[in-house]
Amino acid sequence: MNSFKLEVLASDKPFYEGDCTSLVIPTTQGQYGIQAKHSNVICAIVPGTLKFTVPSGERIIAAVSQGIAKVENNHVLLLVDTAEYPEEIDENIVRRAAEEAEEEILQKRSIQDYYAAQVRMARAINRLRVKREYTNK
Repeated sequence: MNSFKLEVLASDKPFYEGDCTSLVIPTTQGQYGIQAKHSNVICAIVPGTLKFTVPSGERIIAAVSQGIAKVENNHVLLLVDTAEYPEEIDENIVRRAAEEAEEEILQKRSIQDYYAAQVRMARAINRLRVKREYTNK
């Protein structure tokens, strides 16, 4: 099966580096699929679910926050603020973060604070969704 190099770099750590046979990333236009020999492209990543398959057939799922993707010469580079496996997400911490973000949104301070709180809320909601959807309870 054809593969390509994938690098997923979060702001605090390298998340994944290796071969990949298929990749689906959340973008502003919806889910975007990438396979080997994909045409060159750059796109924005939004908070959502990252899904990719490695040559062994294992499917890997992660919650990602905003970032950017670059596809060039059979190599994909994803730069994201955060990337987490579903089992790494602590639901209680995420709920608290969502509540704090909601409170900040309601306080209506500055436009900058409002948008920053919206980003934190989107990340928290995405993390909860990925945790619930992709972990065995």
